[in-house]
Amino acid sequence: MEYVRFGSTGLKVSQLCLGTMTFGIQVDEARSRAILDAAGEAGITFIDTADAYPMGASAGDERQGRTEEIVGRWLKGRRDDFILASKGNAPMGTRPWDRGNSRKHLLEACENSLRRLGTDYLDLYQLHGPDFETPLEETLGALNDLVTAGKVRYIGVSNWPAWLLARSLGVSELHGWARFASVQPRYSLLYRQIEHELLPMCTAEGLAVIPYNPLAGGMLSGKHRADQPAAEGTRFGLDLPGDYYNERYWKDTEFAGVEALRPLAEAAGMSMVTMAIAWALTNPAVTAPIVGASRPEQLADAVQATEVVLDSDVLESLNAATRHFRLTEPVVWG
Repeated sequence: MEYVRFGSTGLKVSQLCLGTMTFGIQVDEARSRAILDAAGEAGITFIDTADAYPMGASAGDERQGRTEEIVGRWLKGRRDDFILASKGNAPMGTRPWDRGNSRKHLLEACENSLRRLGTDYLDLYQLHGPDFETPLEETLGALNDLVTAGKVRYIGVSNWPAWLLARSLGVSELHGWARFASVQPRYSLLYRQIEHELLPMCTAEGLAVIPYNPLAGGMLSGKHRADQPAAEGTRFGLDLPGDYYNERYWKDTEFAGVEALRPLAEAAGMSMVTMAIAWALTNPAVTAPIVGASRPEQLADAVQATEVVLDSDVLESLNAATRHFRLTEPVVWG
C-alpha cells in the first residue's frame, strides 16, 4: 500500500481509506473488528467515521455514536499507527441545537467524538454537510479554535458545493484561520458530476479529495440485478438507509450503466470492484477513495485496485460508457 500526500499538507495517508458507517447495525462489533484487522494488515491506515454512524441510526437514536465506540475500542493501544478522521454536523438529538455547524454544536460534537473514540485528538475533523443558518465566520472560527487547542490536526468538509467551499477558503485566509485541507464528496463511475467544478477547484487550491461511494453503494460490485430484489444485509435491503440508497442508485439508468461496465471488467480480467476503484485512482485530483465492507474478505478486490494500472483503451471505454453520469442535475441545498 502506497502513501500519498494529503492535498497540500505535509500529511501522508494510505492510498485507500476505510469507511466504517456499516459498523454497528449492518455489521456487528466482532465482524467490524475483523474488517479493521483486515484493513490494517493490507496497509490501510486511514480510517474515516462520523458521530452519526452507524448508517441506519436516526437523530437521538441510542445507536448513534456506536460506530465511533467500536472503532475506539479497536484502536486502543495502536492509535498512533493510524490516521483517524471523523465528522460532525448531523442531528445528534431532538433539540434544535443538536445539529448543524454552530459553535455550540461543533465544539460539543467534537468533544463527544473524542470521548467515544478514546483519543485526545483527531487527525481530520470534517463538517458532514453545509449549514446555511450559521454564518461561515462562526463555523470557521470554532474549527480554528479546535485546531489551536490541539484537538484537531486538519479540517475538511463533506457534501459541500464548490461555491461554498471556495467562499470558506477566502474567509479563512482573510482571518488567518486554519483552512480546509480536504473534501469528501460522492464520486464513482455512476456519479461524476463533481468533475465539472469541485475537482478542478480542489486541484487549483491543493485540497485532498477522499471520495465516498466509489462503488455506488455496492452497485458497481455487479452483484445487484434489476429483476431481483435487494439482498438482505446489503445497504439496499436495510430499513432506513435502504430507502435512501434505493432512491440514489436503484434506478434503470444505474442498472444499465452497470451492465455496460460488466463486459469491460471481464475483458480487462479484473473484478468490477477492482476496476471501479482503479478508475477513481486514475484521476489526479483523487487522494484516497473511501472503501467499505460488510465482510473482511470484501476488501481484497479494493486493495487489488492499488496495484492495477488501467491502460488507455480501458480508461477510454470506461469514460465513454459513463459519460452521461457527468451531466449536472438540479441540487437543492439546505
